[in-house]
Amino acid sequence: MSDSPAQPDPGLAGKNALVTGGSRGIGRAIVERLASSGMDVTFTYVSNEEAANEVISDNPGLKITAMKVDVRDSGAARACVEAVVERVETIDVLVNNAGVIRDNLLPMLEDDDLSTVFDTNIQGVFNFCRAVVPFMMSKRTGRIINISSVSAEKGGRGQTNYAASKGAINSFTKALAVELGRRKILVNAVAPGVIETEMSQDVRDLAGDEITSNIVLKRYGQPSEIANAVWFLSSDLASYITGQILSVDGGFKM
Repeated sequence: MSDSPAQPDPGLAGKNALVTGGSRGIGRAIVERLASSGMDVTFTYVSNEEAANEVISDNPGLKITAMKVDVRDSGAARACVEAVVERVETIDVLVNNAGVIRDNLLPMLEDDDLSTVFDTNIQGVFNFCRAVVPFMMSKRTGRIINISSVSAEKGGRGQTNYAASKGAINSFTKALAVELGRRKILVNAVAPGVIETEMSQDVRDLAGDEITSNIVLKRYGQPSEIANAVWFLSSDLASYITGQILSVDGGFKM
């Protein structure tokens, strides 16, 4: 007989999650982490069908469904949510992960660099929360986790548009937590630092050791480490946490 203490039940098995932008990088890691905990996970992707199919084929036996959705389209977001609810009846966890970067110095940013980042990173979160919240309110339960960024609080050159979008998400998260608290819906955000993903490749190639010199742990983060934070905030272990921005950044720019 093992003497190790029994691990608490995270309470995720049998529940349903919806993750935006789940085909690659951090999003894929979140999808796989939640599905491996026994959840039925639906994720969205915008264009890379091959990557989306790989998430499913690489995880046989797990309940994972892909849907092609542009998060910037409020009608498409609403239709996606309705389709998921029709299939599985409830959405217990919403993870707003879909995001883009268009880095450049401010005078060189084009109008499209602004609209693409704001429409995806901010409006996409509004669209999916607005569609999901009525279903969570009717059940008087739910978790919403928004993926923010260390950039929201710690300035970086060439990221004025991205930093502004993630700062907005932090404020949105706190306001929505207040709005939904009475309905027992918890709203939090995870703010990753520099994570080894395709999205951060150009930044890591350009800055190299300059980045790791500003990280206390002297390494880049892994997508799985962000996924673990999302898993925690989705679980019963985080039942008294709301309106918080959880930084998972290895001590970036401390």
